[in-house]
Amino acid sequence: MEALKEHRRKQFVERSDRWEKWMEHGLVFPSRCGTPMEPDNLRRSWGAIRKAAHLGEMRFHDLRHTCVTLLLNLGVPPQVVRDIVGHSDIDVTMTIYAHVSLDDKRTALGKLSDALG
Repeated sequence: MEALKEHRRKQFVERSDRWEKWMEHGLVFPSRCGTPMEPDNLRRSWGAIRKAAHLGEMRFHDLRHTCVTLLLNLGVPPQVVRDIVGHSDIDVTMTIYAHVSLDDKRTALGKLSDALG
């Protein structure tokens, strides 16, 4: 929450600096003039953002992969995750993005052990 509040304060300053050209769209992460960010804007900025955040060689797409994995690990139903990321086929969500964690495997085998007990 604090990071978003700080972002909002900085955005207000940016908006004030560009008030004549600013086009309000109610976006959290707009372009420098308030409009929706074009993909090329993000691609041009990603290297500097990644470096400032100490993310190494992480690709922007890796953030999407992490988001899907975290949502699934939090128990969000796969069809909801599919809709969030815009996959047309749930198989894509489940085969490419869903990875079974070691803890999940231990839990599953523990349940099997209990059942066979």
